Amino acid sequence: MAEPRQSFVALRHPAYRVYLLGNMLAMMADSIEHAISYWVISHQFHSPALGGFASVVHWLPFLLFSLWSGSLADRFDPRRIIQIGMGLFMLASIGWGYFFLTDSLEKWHAMVILTVHGFAGVFWAPASQLLIHEIVGGPQLQSAVRMMSTSRVLGLLAGPAIGGFLLNVVGPTTGIFINALIYLPLTLWLWKAPFGPRFHKGKAIESAPRQPPPSWKELLATLRLIAGNRVIVCMTLVAGGASFFVGNGYQPQIPLFVADFGRGDSEFYYSLMMAAGGAGALTAGVILESGGLLAPRPRTAFFLVMGWCLAIAAFAAADSYWFALALLVVAGFLDLSFGSMTQTLVQLGAPAPIRGRVLGLFNTAYAGLRAVPGISIGYGGEYIGIHWSLGLSALALLACTAALFMFLMRAAHVEARTL
Repeated sequence: MAEPRQSFVALRHPAYRVYLLGNMLAMMADSIEHAISYWVISHQFHSPALGGFASVVHWLPFLLFSLWSGSLADRFDPRRIIQIGMGLFMLASIGWGYFFLTDSLEKWHAMVILTVHGFAGVFWAPASQLLIHEIVGGPQLQSAVRMMSTSRVLGLLAGPAIGGFLLNVVGPTTGIFINALIYLPLTLWLWKAPFGPRFHKGKAIESAPRQPPPSWKELLATLRLIAGNRVIVCMTLVAGGASFFVGNGYQPQIPLFVADFGRGDSEFYYSLMMAAGGAGALTAGVILESGGLLAPRPRTAFFLVMGWCLAIAAFAAADSYWFALALLVVAGFLDLSFGSMTQTLVQLGAPAPIRGRVLGLFNTAYAGLRAVPGISIGYGGEYIGIHWSLGLSALALLACTAALFMFLMRAAHVEARTL
C-alpha cells in the first residue's frame, strides 16, 4: 500500500519553522516598503515614469548580479550574505522614514533609496534558497523547498496588504519605521544558527580554505553544465518570460489604476486593491502544500502562466473597480502557484556542488528580468496609458508562453519517437 501523502512535513523541523517564518516576514517587509513608498511618491510626484524607474532599479541588480551572488553563497557562509541583505533593507526603510519625517523627499532621494533596496534583494535571494538544503534534507526537502518558495511569493503579494493597513492606521512615516524592525527576527536568528559551511548535522567541522569568487568564464561553464537539464531550462525560461513581460511592473501603477476607477483619493480602496493579490496567494499557498491539487510539473507551470496572462490582461481592460479587484485575486492565486512551482522544480533539480549558481541563474531570469516591465508598463504608460501598456504586455507574454510550450512539447515528442 502506498504511503499516505503528508502535508507540511518540513514543519516538523524546529529550525526550519523559525527560518520559514523569518523569511516570510522579510519578504513581507520588502513588499510593505513598496506599498508605502509607492503611495507617497505617486501622490507627491504624479509620475508613471518614476513608478517605472522603481520597478527597473529594484530588479536590475538581480539581472546583473544574481549569478555572482549565487556563487558567493556557494563559497562563503550564506548566513552572513543574507544578513548583509537584511542590513541594506533596514537602511532603505530608515532612509524613507527620515525623508518622510522631515518632509524633504526629492526625486533623486527616492531613486537612491530604491537602488539600495534592489541590491539588498540580490544579496538575500540565492543565499536564502541555498540555506534550505543545510537546514532540511532527505524526505523533507521537497516540502521545505515548496513551502519556502510559497512563503516568498506569498510575502511578495501579501505584504502590500499590511503596508496598506499601516498606511491607513499609523501613516507612512511611522509605518516605514515599523517596517525596518520586521527584518530583525531573521537577521538575529542567523547570527548563531548552526548551519552553513562550518556545520554538518549540528556539529562544527573544519571550514575549507576560502576561494575567490569565480570568474565569468566559470559562470558560463555553469550554464553549459545545466543546458542538458530540460526541467531547469524550461522552468527558468518560463519564469523569466513572465518576469520579462509583466512581472510585478503593474504594482507601482496601482494608485493610478485606482484613480482611473474614480477612487484615487481613498487610501482604503488603494489598500484593498494592493491586498487582493495577497488574498489569492494565501489561498494558493494552502492548496499547494495541503491539497495536493497542483503537484510540481513543468506542463502545469506553463498552463498556470498562461492563465495568469489572461487574468492580468482582463484586469487591464476592466472598467469596474470590483471586477478588477476580483481579477487581482485570481492573478495572485496563479502568480504564487507558478512562481513557487518553478522555484521548487529548479531547486530540486540543481546539482549540489553548483546549486547556488543555478539558483543565481534562476533569480537572474525570475527576478532580474522584472526590471524590463518597469520600462514597458511604466514608461510605456506615459504614451499609450497604463491600461494599454499592461494589457499588451500580458498578451505578448501569453503568445510567447504558448509558442514556447508548443515548441518544447514538439521537441519532447520527437525525442520520444527516436528512443
